[in-house]
Amino acid sequence: MLGTYQVELRLGPHVIIADEPAEVGGQGSGPSPFDLLCGALCACTSMTLRMYANRKAWPLERVLVQVAHRRDAEAQRDVFDRRITLQGPLDEIQTQKLLDIAQRCPVHRALSENSLVLTELDAA
Repeated sequence: MLGTYQVELRLGPHVIIADEPAEVGGQGSGPSPFDLLCGALCACTSMTLRMYANRKAWPLERVLVQVAHRRDAEAQRDVFDRRITLQGPLDEIQTQKLLDIAQRCPVHRALSENSLVLTELDAA
């Protein structure tokens, strides 16, 4: 049986338990919804940069991406602070191009452009 805020996510053949942290009433047994969203941005950024570098045959050895979420109360919006580390003997032009490409990863675009969520209720 799942806890109060635990949710079992079935993503194709994968099963992930999402939960809220203990300080807000969850059990902290899995990533929170915003943790999952940050993880999606990390994964998409890394994969997008890797694909681009591979196509160009650039010497990108490793991509590290960290994303933190915060709420900007004054601007009344969510902010995702992303830090990218590129490892490998890349020149300045390659590095800058990869940073530009990071802005075009599909999850980045979904978060920063005019997305639309359509909700419909299914009968139980």
